Amino acid sequence: MKAFRIFGRSLRDSFRSVTRNISLSLASITCIMITLIIVGIALIIGFNIQTATKELKSDLSIVVFVSNDADEFDLKGVETQIKGLDNIVSVELKSKEELKEEMMEESDTFKNVMQNWDESENPLLNTYIVKVKNADSLSATAKEIEKINSVSLVKYGEGMVEKLLLAFNGIEKAALIAVAALILVTIFLIMNTIKLTIFSRKDEIGIMRLVGASNASIRMPFIFEGMFIGLIGAIIPIVLLTVGYYKVFDVMGGKLLTDIIDLIKPGNLIIKIDLLVLLIGMLVGMIGSGSAVRKYLKV
Repeated sequence: MKAFRIFGRSLRDSFRSVTRNISLSLASITCIMITLIIVGIALIIGFNIQTATKELKSDLSIVVFVSNDADEFDLKGVETQIKGLDNIVSVELKSKEELKEEMMEESDTFKNVMQNWDESENPLLNTYIVKVKNADSLSATAKEIEKINSVSLVKYGEGMVEKLLLAFNGIEKAALIAVAALILVTIFLIMNTIKLTIFSRKDEIGIMRLVGASNASIRMPFIFEGMFIGLIGAIIPIVLLTVGYYKVFDVMGGKLLTDIIDLIKPGNLIIKIDLLVLLIGMLVGMIGSGSAVRKYLKV
């Protein structure tokens, strides 16, 4: 019961303290608001970059040309062997007749040249479009496919693809590092702002110690106060980030600079970002307050 009484009294005292020391509380809340907005924007950008790189990687494919003398049985054999490899997501056959029709639709020049070809005159090769699970292993998978009987040629944009993968991985890592660095800076700023707020009230804590208050009963109100300050400081960033991202998504038509890259739809992303911002604000507020009371005031 004593623990519940301390808990209830701590909640009450923390509410009173926030309103009683309104100028200091507002300073902490303002710092939290500004830094959490920056962190929220960084998280949104980071998640979108991560998703975009994954989508671009998933679009990379291997084009497998089958020998012209391969019959239906050979084609099935090639398909079965490709599907048996570890890194395969899907295998799609494009017959040479389908390729001819697609090329004729894309260009009038091709149409004029190809429209009179019959099946025996068609020099195109039956082709498999292969999607892989791990784009980083694209080259190794292509080399395995080259060993299959009846495979004439394998293309996956070698040379250029390796450079693209290197760029994608670099962008992804840079985004993660930037987000992590911003979160650390935010934690540092918020904790130090709250520590200054608590430090300015050392006389109040000294009086509490003189009248025999226990360490727990002194710390708890300040920890809850830090939590409330973090909670209040997270409200405006949450509103701004939610409204702002919906607006940006609508204005940009759900695309990121180009039609190739899609922005993440707001729904689940905004819920995730808002929860992270709220959690960061509350946890950092609590940790900052508890640390200040313990470390700086030697309680």
